[in-house]
Amino acid sequence: MEQTIPNVVFKTRVRDESLDTENPFRWQDVSSDEIFNDKTVIVLALPGAFTPTCSSTHLPGFEGNYDELRKAGVDEIYCLSVNDAFSMFQWGKQLGISKVKMLPDGNADFTRAMDMLVKKENLGFGDRSWRYSMLVENGEVTKIFAEAGKSDNCESDPFEVSDAETMLNFLRARQSHSSTQSEKSLQTQAA
Repeated sequence: MEQTIPNVVFKTRVRDESLDTENPFRWQDVSSDEIFNDKTVIVLALPGAFTPTCSSTHLPGFEGNYDELRKAGVDEIYCLSVNDAFSMFQWGKQLGISKVKMLPDGNADFTRAMDMLVKKENLGFGDRSWRYSMLVENGEVTKIFAEAGKSDNCESDPFEVSDAETMLNFLRARQSHSSTQSEKSLQTQAA
């Protein structure tokens, strides 16, 4: 069963060269519709900017596989975390992220509506996103890879299925299946 993406407004910062300041960025509200409608989008959601697994493997994995994911039919890839726009920008900058778009969910509106908000008070993090990745096509979640064991104050940080390779393998298998189905259809029509 497909799930519709929640309709929320993301509080983002965008560069605006018309601003004559040292810091030429302005606030810009971006809606779910603007991000997801009429597009095929991957969202990788993770517990926090600057955290170990998120910084060493999860986000860099999607950045490194960006071109292959695009070839597999993806229009955009967004990294979402329950962090503010400033933290997300600096984190992406520190990691040299230039292809994956950073998406701040500072108030956890999107994460809460996706039913992926968990408490990480045991680590002093407060409320955070559970780790997952998902494929969204025209505003509908068509595949989600959520890590097992979703719970408040989870003692571990599972990272088994939400990685870029799993998503890429899924997309390639789906493309292969589509090609096979098309070939069978053509053969049937020719017979």
